Amino acid sequence: MELDLRYPVGRFAPIPSISLEQRVGLIDAIAAFPNDLAAAIEGLSQAQLNTPYREGGWTVRQVVHHVADSHMHAFLRMRTAMAADNPEVGAYDQDAWAGLADSKAAPVPLSLHLIDAIHTRWTWWLRRLTPADFARTVRHPEHDDAISIDFLLQLYAWHGGHHLGHISGLTAREGW
Repeated sequence: MELDLRYPVGRFAPIPSISLEQRVGLIDAIAAFPNDLAAAIEGLSQAQLNTPYREGGWTVRQVVHHVADSHMHAFLRMRTAMAADNPEVGAYDQDAWAGLADSKAAPVPLSLHLIDAIHTRWTWWLRRLTPADFARTVRHPEHDDAISIDFLLQLYAWHGGHHLGHISGLTAREGW
């Protein structure tokens, strides 16, 4: 079976109930992500950064900026779940955001620094939540049911690996 370049690490498949050890591993993955992303793009030229990871896909530059946008939303959604009882959070059109001028042309270090800062604060905060805190929920317009911080934790740990897979798959295919 041919690899689906859209989902190099497979589609997101949340576990309904995760253990403390799994939760710690997910937080560790979020903590490690900024360094993993920086290593994945280290040494890439401007032309390489402007190469789509697949036909019809975003460029490496857009992927990096998308991760910054997405993970800011994730951090804020989780914090919103802690600050209110099952609040509604907004969606955003990730394709429209990826089409904005900064996503297409801004230097990637801008988002690398932002991702590092967000992840540092995010993981510091996550490591201090109680098991009951991870059950707190938000309502999202793209989901029928309320989604928990545990669900979001799994989603965004997967999300980082998903986009690292896009970049590493491209660099491997191109021999960079």
